[in-house]
Amino acid sequence: MKYDIKDLQKAPEGQKLIQWASNEMPVLNLIRLRFSISKPLSGVTLAACLHVTSETANLMITLVSGGAKVVLCASNPLSTNDAVASALVENHKIPVFAIKGEDNQTYYKHLNQAADYKPNLTMDDGCDLVTLIHQKRTELIKDVVGSCEETTTGVIRLKAMAKARELKIPVLAVNDNQTKHLFDNRYGTGQSTIDGIIRATNVLLAGRSFVICGYGWCGRGVANRARGMGSNVVVCEIDPIKALEAKMDGFLVMPLIKAIVNADIVLTTTGNKYVITEKHFMKAKNRVILAQAGHFDIEINKGALKKLSKKVSQVRPFVEEYDLGNKKIYLLAEGRLVNLAAAEGHPASVMDMSFSGQALAAEYLWRNKGKLKPKVYKLPEKLDRSIASMKLKSQGISIDKLSQEQKKYLTSWREGT
Repeated sequence: MKYDIKDLQKAPEGQKLIQWASNEMPVLNLIRLRFSISKPLSGVTLAACLHVTSETANLMITLVSGGAKVVLCASNPLSTNDAVASALVENHKIPVFAIKGEDNQTYYKHLNQAADYKPNLTMDDGCDLVTLIHQKRTELIKDVVGSCEETTTGVIRLKAMAKARELKIPVLAVNDNQTKHLFDNRYGTGQSTIDGIIRATNVLLAGRSFVICGYGWCGRGVANRARGMGSNVVVCEIDPIKALEAKMDGFLVMPLIKAIVNADIVLTTTGNKYVITEKHFMKAKNRVILAQAGHFDIEINKGALKKLSKKVSQVRPFVEEYDLGNKKIYLLAEGRLVNLAAAEGHPASVMDMSFSGQALAAEYLWRNKGKLKPKVYKLPEKLDRSIASMKLKSQGISIDKLSQEQKKYLTSWREGT
């Protein structure tokens, strides 16, 4: 078995982390049990380009339980847990191509090594694997039944491909599952991003000016948790609806060029390019901390920041100091997603729902092979709701049900005042 990881000796440590995460993933465990009996993925070769974490490991093990032949590579150079990668190779015999801190050349080599397995299904977090297959490995397209996409950034790319008529395979946008973005993006990103910032800097958030660019589900999550830690939160938006929502949620709303003047911490959660750039660096106050929680390292213009700086030095793990002469700016995690680079990413409990969605999406694609057109789909609502129901049941929570009379009323138009 081929693989490329940092240290195979870390397997015992990694296995403990995988088991710890499994304890918090009851829904995925139920799916794994069913998969182990029915083998719905028999005959599938699945290439996954995901963050190599203990939660991802449990997803990979579930897919193997379902009969799939699985290969895994990293979806970000800084998001790999090397111990987990080791355990997947040593204990579970799953080929892994991922090393924390790998350079871009190694990153794309690993993507190609995963593609070399000639997958029938792919699973992406950011759309890099699908993009590689469409641009560089086009000979593989004919055998790819479909793909599952985990993140907002990837869905944006896929919808752009579909609009341009460049998408050649059907894709399930798992990020659009209600059991994904309403919980993973809001509660997962909300908590893990704060965790990453604190681990990297050890700064007190109480009393600080915390500026958040983007008020989507990720931005909402971070804003509420930063406020809960005592920060004075400012939201910057380009969408008037979201800006109004942020205002009515109790946050200050203003343009970034104005907010950054007094900001202690600035976080981007947009998925867009060059949100913070030269004009903002010039206005920022001394010792401002910059971080981002989007998938790619494009939201903060690192090239412009480096060009303005007289000296760049590493002052703490995952903290770079850019000395502009008249002030210093601190960039966290090389401007990459701070929650996975400087911390451990989302808690397993919330990833339980996201990765249950991935597992069910893979099953759905394989079951419907040849029936779906090359476009971006949502997971059927019935499956999405089944994940929520299993999650509630795992927590000992029951809810009310509609009576027959209520069901009839909701489907009728005749009864009124």
